[in-house]
Amino acid sequence: MNYRKLGETGLMVSEIGAGVEGFIGKTAAQVQEMITVIEQTGINFIDFYSPDPTMLKNVGLALKGRRDKFILQQHLCSVWKNGQYLRTRNTEETRNAFEERLRLIGTDHFEIGMIHYCDSLSDWQTIVKDILPLAHQLKDSGRIEHIGLSSHNPEVALAALEEGSIEVLMFSVNPCYDLQPAGENVEDLWADEAYATKLTNMDPQRQKLYEECERHGVGIDVMKAFGGGDLLHADLSPAKIELTPYECIAYALSRPGVASVMAGARTADEFRDDAAYEEASPQQKDYATALARMPLISWKGNCMYCGHCAPCPKEIDIAEVTRFLNLAKAKKALSDEENFIPETVREHYKVLKHHASECIQCGACEKRCPFEVPVRENMKQAVKLFGY
Repeated sequence: MNYRKLGETGLMVSEIGAGVEGFIGKTAAQVQEMITVIEQTGINFIDFYSPDPTMLKNVGLALKGRRDKFILQQHLCSVWKNGQYLRTRNTEETRNAFEERLRLIGTDHFEIGMIHYCDSLSDWQTIVKDILPLAHQLKDSGRIEHIGLSSHNPEVALAALEEGSIEVLMFSVNPCYDLQPAGENVEDLWADEAYATKLTNMDPQRQKLYEECERHGVGIDVMKAFGGGDLLHADLSPAKIELTPYECIAYALSRPGVASVMAGARTADEFRDDAAYEEASPQQKDYATALARMPLISWKGNCMYCGHCAPCPKEIDIAEVTRFLNLAKAKKALSDEENFIPETVREHYKVLKHHASECIQCGACEKRCPFEVPVRENMKQAVKLFGY
């Protein structure tokens, strides 16, 4: 298992995380088996969006003696009422539900307190007023280590980044969602009319969100990487082609700021299959070839960080150079300083083994690129911006 930094939290999380929706309805013995498999595969990051008390109790039993092996992401504002899950913005309900989960899991803290499901700016303002103060209280008392927010709306997520409290973002990332503009209704992301005409390139606000997260050290853990499973079936996917789980995971992990993909599973074997991504071949993870043949979708001219441009005769990591170029250009556009480059971007570029100045303009990379990216021009821009 590979591990990545979760933004600037100091946490190292497994690239494959575990969503526990599939634990609902399982016996204590089945949950015990699934947690054991999660541990054996090296998965150390677990998300609990569901407040189902029976499921949480079974997880607590399964974690006994090994709680410290896992990073737990628990949701604030997700409560259990009358035998079902509900979302709330009531401070007292949220506090009581959180305390109950600590008890059921058998722990005195959660690494991440994830404010649950905010897709509208008005709801975000309610959170700022009522829920963020509670989240800060929990953090100050050591009951959560870091504050997060889950959302499907890049406009809301960007507003949350600007406010400054959010350290972890749980966000829906997949090749179809990334084409769609911000909106307050998640169902619109999958509506037939949203894909009725040809779509070109990633929505600029989503691209900006990923880049802003990376620049500000806000770690992203991904939900909906498989589009609820629809992307795995040509007849259900709006893209009209079938993607594999490995292609979906690789796509999500290639976005700036992303640390982990929460892969839900209903059985222990499905968790094994998710974790087997780490042993998959480059061909099995190659999402670019699939994206390039989507009939109504084009990423022409947009670097997808897929690595098809490799190998470079000068061993330049073209995808990484391009990523740092895009990060620097986006931030430079917001600055009044003519030669401004964010320190973190500059330093990350600096430690690359090979830089854009070594490009010999041979063009081999452009011939291999599925998306017709002007790589040679990008290398020239990188030299101009970074100086080498």
